[in-house]
Amino acid sequence: MPYARGRYALTPPSIVIFVISVVFAIAAFLVRYAGISLPIINPARVFDVLAIAYVLLALGVLLRRL
Repeated sequence: MPYARGRYALTPPSIVIFVISVVFAIAAFLVRYAGISLPIINPARVFDVLAIAYVLLALGVLLRRL
């Protein structure tokens, strides 16, 4: 059931979007704090990966079919 306030209806994100955003966030935290080296995440770009995870989750909440 969507939560409607004003013109926007907030819906829970799909399981796929939620899992992808959590995987991105966990990977960013592991690279930053555990010192794990991942080939796709440069330590200088950890904040960017975390921001992508948050934006993906926000889009999953704001857009109904995502």
